[in-house]
Amino acid sequence: MHVQPRHPTRPAQGPADDTPDRPRRAAWQRDLVRSVALALAAAPLCLGIALAAGAPPRAGLIAAAAAGLVAGGLGRAPFRAGGPSIALVAVTAELTQRYGWRATCAITVLAGLVHVTLGALRVARAVPVVAPGLVHGALAGLGLTVALGQLRCVLGVAGTEASTLRNLVALPGDMAHPWLRGALVGTATIAVLLVWRRLPGWAGRWAGAVPAPLAALAVVTAASTGLPLPRVELSGWETHALPGLPSGSVLTVASAVLGVALAAGMATLAPEDGGRQPERPDRELICHGAATAVSGLLGGLPVAGGMLRPGGPAGGGRSAVSRTSLVLYGLWVPLGAVLFATVLERIPVAALSALVMAAAVRMACHAHTHRPRDRAARAGYPVAFAAVALSGVVPGLVVAALVPTVMAVRKSARTGRTAAGEQHGHTEGTGRRDRPERHDRPGHPDLTEHQDRPEPSPRAGGRPTPASPPGAAPPAFRPWTPWRHHRFTRPLSGPGGGPGGRQLIGGVSAFQRDTAPLVRDELARLAREGQNPSQLFLTCADSRLVTSMITSSGPGDLFTVRNVGNLMPPPGTDTSCDSVAAAVEYAVEVLKVGSITVCGHSGCGAMQALLDTVPRPPAARPGAAGGSGTAAGPETPLARWLRHGRPSLARMQRIGRLGRGEVALADRPVADDIERLALVNVMQQLDHLRAHSCVARRVAEGTLHLQGMYFHVGEAQAYVLDQRSRTFAAVRPEVLDAV
Repeated sequence: MHVQPRHPTRPAQGPADDTPDRPRRAAWQRDLVRSVALALAAAPLCLGIALAAGAPPRAGLIAAAAAGLVAGGLGRAPFRAGGPSIALVAVTAELTQRYGWRATCAITVLAGLVHVTLGALRVARAVPVVAPGLVHGALAGLGLTVALGQLRCVLGVAGTEASTLRNLVALPGDMAHPWLRGALVGTATIAVLLVWRRLPGWAGRWAGAVPAPLAALAVVTAASTGLPLPRVELSGWETHALPGLPSGSVLTVASAVLGVALAAGMATLAPEDGGRQPERPDRELICHGAATAVSGLLGGLPVAGGMLRPGGPAGGGRSAVSRTSLVLYGLWVPLGAVLFATVLERIPVAALSALVMAAAVRMACHAHTHRPRDRAARAGYPVAFAAVALSGVVPGLVVAALVPTVMAVRKSARTGRTAAGEQHGHTEGTGRRDRPERHDRPGHPDLTEHQDRPEPSPRAGGRPTPASPPGAAPPAFRPWTPWRHHRFTRPLSGPGGGPGGRQLIGGVSAFQRDTAPLVRDELARLAREGQNPSQLFLTCADSRLVTSMITSSGPGDLFTVRNVGNLMPPPGTDTSCDSVAAAVEYAVEVLKVGSITVCGHSGCGAMQALLDTVPRPPAARPGAAGGSGTAAGPETPLARWLRHGRPSLARMQRIGRLGRGEVALADRPVADDIERLALVNVMQQLDHLRAHSCVARRVAEGTLHLQGMYFHVGEAQAYVLDQRSRTFAAVRPEVLDAV
């Protein structure tokens, strides 16, 4: 539902004012411009990828149309613009040579159905976590394979090999006897691609409005007019014969389907610049799988998401676009191909080969730049790169998967030995206390033993303080868990003041010793590239809420705003606080976050203080939320700040004295008025967020999602708001995606 920004201090508008329609009309205009830009950037790549894969040129255009119309129609924005992928060129070319085009279309349909099934089973979220080295290594290997093959095409070789090794062996002979006209066309295409975005002055400003691939083809096509060069041949759009199953054993066909599904899935789920993953990976896999199946039925190539992301073939900015833009993009590509068929048939084939070669190099470099940094995934990356480049997707990934499997087995065995040694307080044969185990994911602590238990796991680094025997060594600080039992008594010298200060400096010292070496590479990358968070997280200042812990997030993931009561002042009020609004504006307009979460919590002292104002004037008593207790007096800063919570209190009282029926928990009754007000407050602050113009505009465009969340501290349980039913449902691993 589109919510217009509210302006409490603005006078009423006249009857002729069309202000409510302006954001909608502006969103349509932006969607129209964005869709045209997407089509212009994608159309050249669609033709080039189809020719490189040995398919009819129209197959690439059909894939782009299916990606826009089917995936855009099924998906919820923000969504990635999809189409035929560079990662699928080598796989599709091999299938076309072996089985023919009709059978390849049948394999494409089956691969799409595999994606739909995997997305429905919600396995997509685990891919970047379980096998990040395999994904990046495979994409880099596929990029190298395609780049070498298209380089040989530019040099005049028809029907290049799908093997990187064979292409490397044949390349010196091809370069010794090149096809000069094709080499000149390819060189000119690459030159235009390189300099187009670097033109100075007014020429650079004008060039920024035209996609570089389109500009390169236009310049080269115009310059090569009249030269005897092979050019694009667009066959008619006659009815396509239905796909036919390939001949061969079931195992052979299944291997072909698996190869297409793996390559398309890796291209869809690969991260953007900054390491950002798709926001809804399972739904994105389902939507692009359905688009792949439809494309195969119509005689098109497989579809992958993120074709136009920064690391995708066309590059150029964020790939998440609105649903309207995607659907229009799916219309413009085939419509433009029909209207401008005569122009497209003048494009030299060598120029398209050079364009695909450049896109393949870009994909390989993007995968290499964003390769994982931890040891296990770092070891899997070169193996996947070499295995996929030399032997193909399926055998390459099978070989590469052995590396992390072996390392996981070794790590499990080593952890078991460490646990046995720590039960006696010593390491075998040394007499020294064992070193803490270093986790493989910097910024993501192991929280399997977060709850206080009499015998915590040695992996979590805990020691049962009350049960420690007399004379035992003092508990050791462990990485990620100095907060678990914070009654350390180790004497510290240097700054720190009293015991609280010494405890803080002790935690910093533990970080520098144990944690900093693990996260230094990742923080160095963030320092170079800048922050690129995907979410704004607005929550209370309560010390018991550790946002990185309850969201399993690390450095660079969340842009966090905290205050007493997780309040969001509405715009234009006399008591508004610009600091919170400024943070929201920066996150929405500058960082371009895709979602905003408002998170309340149990036992919130701010909610208790608001309840204490009934029926007395504003006054708060000591509470628990981030030190939010206060002495009486409406003129204190805290009392003035809590005015922003009064709409929540009024909303709770709207239905009955205690507001029962206004909000509910799905799994249990609401405990008391403090919990009920905390839940209602989350909903009210979401309304305040929608009243801000920058938020309302992005929500209307479909590029910003607002969600509510409630965390019960004592249960260590998070609840997510279903805004239609006003019900908070408990987040559990098996229903996370459904929520």
